[in-house]
Amino acid sequence: MSFDEHLALLFACRACPNVAGVPITGAVRDAKVMLVGQAPGPHEEDERRPFAYTAGKRLFGWFRDRLGVDEADFRERVHIGAVIRCFPGRDPKAGGDRVPDADEIAACGKHLDREIALLRPQLIIAVGTLASIQLTGIAQLKDAVGVVHHIERAGHRADVVVLPHPSGRSTWLNKRENAALLERSLQLIAKHPAWRATFSR
Repeated sequence: MSFDEHLALLFACRACPNVAGVPITGAVRDAKVMLVGQAPGPHEEDERRPFAYTAGKRLFGWFRDRLGVDEADFRERVHIGAVIRCFPGRDPKAGGDRVPDADEIAACGKHLDREIALLRPQLIIAVGTLASIQLTGIAQLKDAVGVVHHIERAGHRADVVVLPHPSGRSTWLNKRENAALLERSLQLIAKHPAWRATFSR
């Protein structure tokens, strides 16, 4: 399957009846660095691109301020996916966005597997707990952030570096030791050969 054929399948997907949106992905052909988030929010649904609102500003601020890569350059060179690609809708009980359920994660995981198999990324940046669980199997950010994880998925081996979710609702970075782990992850990304090759062009 070609990358274009994959994107056609992805964008036509309507497998999950309870989501509120349509598939969103920041597709970059031949990318050797991939970023995987949790799921689009309502603003991403409106703008048809991932990390398009407050969390995105914070996330791209990390890359700009610590690694010297601005948002436009990042979007041009790094493929951006997610655990699920559609806005899951609001959680009427807890407030905020609904966490994708297991069936949605499994259905959309097929798209992620195809992307990994096609792109064969050398570095995957997992953003948030849900992405960490799906890519590394680690649910506690304190154990996942600040380390290079070596994984195999879709028949391909890659390095994974986990970042906390940049949502303003998260208080994880309020602790000094957690902020230090974030800095460690960003340093590991900056030193990774795939990152250096991607942004030396």
